[in-house]
Amino acid sequence: MTNRITESESNYNHLEKMSVAELLIGINNEDKTVAFAVEKAIPQIEKLVETIAENMKKGGRLFYLGAGTSGRLGIVDASECPPTYGVEHGLVIGIIAGGDKAIRKAVEFAEDDEEQGWKDLQEHLINANDTVIGITASGTAPYVLGALKKCNEAGIATGSITCNPGSPVAQAAQFPVEVVVGPEFVTGSTRMKSGTAQKLVLNMISTTVMIKLGRVKGNRMVDMQLSNNKLIDRGTKMVMDELKTDYETANELLKKHGSVRKAVEAGK
Repeated sequence: MTNRITESESNYNHLEKMSVAELLIGINNEDKTVAFAVEKAIPQIEKLVETIAENMKKGGRLFYLGAGTSGRLGIVDASECPPTYGVEHGLVIGIIAGGDKAIRKAVEFAEDDEEQGWKDLQEHLINANDTVIGITASGTAPYVLGALKKCNEAGIATGSITCNPGSPVAQAAQFPVEVVVGPEFVTGSTRMKSGTAQKLVLNMISTTVMIKLGRVKGNRMVDMQLSNNKLIDRGTKMVMDELKTDYETANELLKKHGSVRKAVEAGK
């Protein structure tokens, strides 16, 4: 049986008797520990990122597969890759147990179906160049576990992000990432520290992969989508800085060529 630290008793009690300040300080004190737990997992994250980048260079995609909060976090990270890095929408894909309706409203028992995760992946014609990361705080969700086992059988690279040591999902993954954050402030509420840890790891994975794929120049998002005035202004200033030109010229170049990278190349 998995060591279910995520379900263990909170270090705090009688929460209903605490003042607002006491509650906020308690939550914040717990949150401060999360980044240190992630730090311990960096060697594991490194192996997973290297595999994803290698596979993507061969035309592979990245799939995040999860249930509940974990599934939602994967979808958030996947949806932010195209606007931030200018990649196509199908390159990083988030899948949640219960389908898209589960993004907003919990679907009862969706995570308990061991067959459905693999079926959901097959709808995307998953292949051996792809990488699948199962996300589950407990490391026990059958939806994720079943899918990772099938991926392994099909020769597809598998990773996981879990918050219990030695969980079934981590054991099934070829590249497990285990971030053990300890008991939650509210016992078993894994949307708190566990969710924060998963979000940090997802940020690290997608950002590092995109940098390794050449989607960042210097420290800037040169391929970001110009989808609002703030981003057009930011892009214009990047072009100004790079070409040592005035705002108007940079803005015209940016609007004409559609990305910072292309505007800079055209203006040189």
